[in-house]
Amino acid sequence: MKGSRSRKALSGFGLSMGFTLFYLCMIVLIPLSGIVIKTTGLSWSQFWETATGPRVLASYKVSFLTAFAAAAVNMIFGLLVAWVLVRYRFPCKKLMDSIIDLPFALPTAVAGIALTSIYAPNGWIGQYAEQIGWKIAYTPTGITIALIFIGLPFVVRTVQPVLQSLEKETEEAAVMLGAYRLYTFRRVILPELTPALLTGFALAFSRGIGEYGSVVFISGNMPMKTEIAPLLIMTRLEQFDYPGATAIAMVMLIVSFLMLLLINYLQWRVNRRIMAD
Repeated sequence: MKGSRSRKALSGFGLSMGFTLFYLCMIVLIPLSGIVIKTTGLSWSQFWETATGPRVLASYKVSFLTAFAAAAVNMIFGLLVAWVLVRYRFPCKKLMDSIIDLPFALPTAVAGIALTSIYAPNGWIGQYAEQIGWKIAYTPTGITIALIFIGLPFVVRTVQPVLQSLEKETEEAAVMLGAYRLYTFRRVILPELTPALLTGFALAFSRGIGEYGSVVFISGNMPMKTEIAPLLIMTRLEQFDYPGATAIAMVMLIVSFLMLLLINYLQWRVNRRIMAD
């Protein structure tokens, strides 16, 4: 009827939206606002002194650089693993596909102990690396390896569905028109995968920044060298320095939010470019 309000195909928008907002507030917004409220107990000078101390700045550097390096490595090798799982058939393919999710199910402390036993100076791999002068455990390299281990599934599981949905006819048409394989991958496949790759990178990076269990064993926890920011927060909490812990957490929250905002902006630019093409 003219002038009447058109109804949605599925009703219940108000109820579902209300439940969504309630869930987000209870699980995300209220806990994060607690960090902000707790930080207000410090004056600006106290907050700045706590959040920018030499030891704290060193922990920021270790956490963010290792998380970024691990996410970048996972973006490359996660794409490779997803490509193999989607495009090829080989024995034990389902088993390999299941093993990808192992870091999700494995307790982080168990992963940390296992990686430390492998890469320690007397470990299976660490002893041979030690002979050529390459120390892995108790260095930023060991932290990066641990973050690569726990972050790989994020990239693989984000890229894999996109690869499965790509039409092979487009690639075959490009090859038939004389395009080289590398050119076809760069001009046809990679633009479609870029948003998923950026999403996987963001997830792996975010997980790496806040990772504690798998890193605390292999890092060695040496102040100014291999101490991560989450460990420093736990140390402040054990000392009942709650404002100091929340000040460090507040800085990590702001930087993480800015990084995710930047990645979302890049995703929007890439999607807009794909739509324009």
